[in-house]
Amino acid sequence: MSKITFLGAGSSVFAKNVLGDCMLVPSIQGFEFALFDIDHERLKDSENMLNNLKETSKSTVTVKAYTDRKEALRGAKYVINAIQVGGYDPCTITDFEIPKKYGLRQTIADTIGIGGIFRNLRTIPVMLDFAKDMQEVCPDAWFLNYTNPMAVLTGTMIRYGGIKTVGLCHSVQVCADHLLKSLDMPTDNLHWKIAGINHMAWLLEIERNGEDLYPEIKRRAEEKQKTKHDDMVRFELMRKFGYYVTESSEHNAEYHPYFIKSRYPELIDQLNIPLDEYPRRCVNQIEGWKKMRGDLVNNKNLEHTRSHEYGSYIIEAMETNVPYKIGGNVLNTGLITNLPQKAVVEVPCLVDSNGVTPTYVGELPEQLAALNRTNINTQLLTIEAAITKKKEHIYHAAMLDPHTAAELSLDDIVSLCDDLIEAHGNWLPKFN
Repeated sequence: MSKITFLGAGSSVFAKNVLGDCMLVPSIQGFEFALFDIDHERLKDSENMLNNLKETSKSTVTVKAYTDRKEALRGAKYVINAIQVGGYDPCTITDFEIPKKYGLRQTIADTIGIGGIFRNLRTIPVMLDFAKDMQEVCPDAWFLNYTNPMAVLTGTMIRYGGIKTVGLCHSVQVCADHLLKSLDMPTDNLHWKIAGINHMAWLLEIERNGEDLYPEIKRRAEEKQKTKHDDMVRFELMRKFGYYVTESSEHNAEYHPYFIKSRYPELIDQLNIPLDEYPRRCVNQIEGWKKMRGDLVNNKNLEHTRSHEYGSYIIEAMETNVPYKIGGNVLNTGLITNLPQKAVVEVPCLVDSNGVTPTYVGELPEQLAALNRTNINTQLLTIEAAITKKKEHIYHAAMLDPHTAAELSLDDIVSLCDDLIEAHGNWLPKFN
């Protein structure tokens, strides 16, 4: 029996989306869905939910929860990763509250920035443990990574885990539609091309019926910027750098040195930047789950419609050899020629029974590659810190982070990193 293992299966809503999608695919019938989570109560909830979904969707998969990770992985053909190490309480709270003491504010803190660096440092050891188990019990499995920070974790698995890995995000497939709908433009017959790095990939081309839409997009965006809306940072980046970026304005506000600035506090209001957005979402999700749990977990009439998440489409393409195109996060083996080779890039990829085959993009417009490189610097030094266990590389990663460097002195950055290392305690490995 072929097997899909889901790590972090206690994320019930996400498990419903990805594994619910898989239940609707003919070529995945008869598979075992092996669920694993360190939170056994949430694991049981997801098992019950997926078994209810299996009944209503008339699927022939087998759903089985495991409390032994290695057994959950044993013999797996595909491994889906959706873990969060340290959760909201204590780790996300720490990532936000300690930087605030230094006057450093964040919005999401799950990609780069000081919060992203520390989220990586506590997650990488767990990921490398996964890789070690997989080398032993399912060395040929494909690892589909949904966990953030995407670029660093995917790069670590490929470079140091020795596991076939692709990083998956949904910002690519929703980007063009979202942009056009926000500007009241039609979304049929589109052709678009996106490449860059995760959360900072660029809408390089967008056409409808062969017509370049960028001039009209920019005209409408200029008009829209006259009143407050929730995508002001991305429109500002497009106005100054020429292209629209895939991930949301609240994310991009903290990837660049231009927006969250103590010297220009008025920008927060002018560009509608939601500081502390991720902690708010976490609290709302925790409260929402209490209300939603009954409807989801014990609902015998639970239904599901296939989502836009790439997971089921990738597995279907590999099982049937019918090609499918995704935007995937892969190692930059010369795919984007003006970005570093060790970087993980987000590029169009073809998926079939041969696996994930990335496509060559060539050069990005130089200003876009330059913006990407500012984030890649921090990503690569975070990996260096995690692998060498040298504290100096944590400092380097933070010193080169665009937002952190724009706000703090070198000495304050070192002091902030030391405070975060101490506060995280056993959530982090020991650094020299």
